[in-house]
Amino acid sequence: MKIFSTIYIPIITLAALLSVISNFGSVISIIEPFTYTKINISNLGYVSISTFNETFFNQNQWWRLVTPMFLHFSIAHLAFNSLWIYILGQQIEKIDGKLIFITLVLFSSISSNFLQFYWVSSNLFGGLSGVIYGLIGYCMINEMDSVYQRYEIPPALYLFMIIWMVLGFLGLLDLFGFGSVANFAHLGGLVSGIAFAIIYKFINLSLIGK
Repeated sequence: MKIFSTIYIPIITLAALLSVISNFGSVISIIEPFTYTKINISNLGYVSISTFNETFFNQNQWWRLVTPMFLHFSIAHLAFNSLWIYILGQQIEKIDGKLIFITLVLFSSISSNFLQFYWVSSNLFGGLSGVIYGLIGYCMINEMDSVYQRYEIPPALYLFMIIWMVLGFLGLLDLFGFGSVANFAHLGGLVSGIAFAIIYKFINLSLIGK
């Protein structure tokens, strides 16, 4: 099918399917393979959470660096993130190609998930928002050197997302009923996206100079 010739559509599809099957994270046994660190569930129903070292260095479950991005805990959470992945993913794949897009997704996912876990010390987080901020950071840096709107994204949307992140750190999103927000994942995603764009530009300039 044509829609699966893209990268961003399967990402949205997997996130949606996992959300529905797990009742938006309510079924621990289903989301467990996707959480940042391993959750151990005994036959008696007791739950314990493995440490970072146990999960990654002892058990080599390295996929968990990425998979929390597929977890969503409400319809609004999934819809908001899916819309942004659709908008930004479509543009980046079209302009820069699938390889750049999927590399950026993986890089920003790993960075945002790690920062969220490091600062909060909890593995029960998820969502594509860290990746979205990575895409935003990447697009924003590339737009600065462009004489036209490279990704056809209004500058006001970049500003909105930055303000949204700041409101999250101030605790105002919780106050207004948006629920728990993975603020450090947003920050980690944004910084990683900016870093990726700078590295990408440097490599391109080096290749052009040869």
